[in-house]
Amino acid sequence: MPTYAYRCPVCEHVEDVVQSISSYCAEPRVPTCVEHPEVIMQRSFSVNHEFSGLANALAGDRHYDGMRASDGTDISTRTKHREYMKRTGLTTASDYTETWKTQEKQRQAVLSGTHSDKGLRETIARTFYEKFNT
Repeated sequence: MPTYAYRCPVCEHVEDVVQSISSYCAEPRVPTCVEHPEVIMQRSFSVNHEFSGLANALAGDRHYDGMRASDGTDISTRTKHREYMKRTGLTTASDYTETWKTQEKQRQAVLSGTHSDKGLRETIARTFYEKFNT
C-alpha cells in the first residue's frame, strides 16, 4: 500500500498517510497538522531515507561507498567493481554498449530496407532453386 507524505507549510511537521492508489485518486485523505489545524497540509515529494541508496545510485558513484561483494571482497569504487566482475567472469550492462549500438544500426538497416546480408541472400536463392527446380 503506498504511503503519501504531507508537510505543514507553517511548522514543517510531516505526516504519512497510507492509502490505496485507487482511493487516493478518487479522494486523497489529507491529514491536519497537530499544531495548525486550520492550515491545509501539502503533499511532500521528498525521497525517504529508506530509498537513499537508490537516490545515491542515480546521483553517481556514491552508491559504491562501503560496497562489498557477496564473498566479502571490497568493491567500493567503480574500478574495483569492474576488476572484480572481470576476475570472476561476470559482466555489467555497460559492457554491451558497443554491441547494442551495432545491433541498433543493423535493426535500422533492416527496417529501412538497406540491409544486405549476402549469406542470407544465397541461402534463400539456393532454397528457391532446390524447391522449384527439382
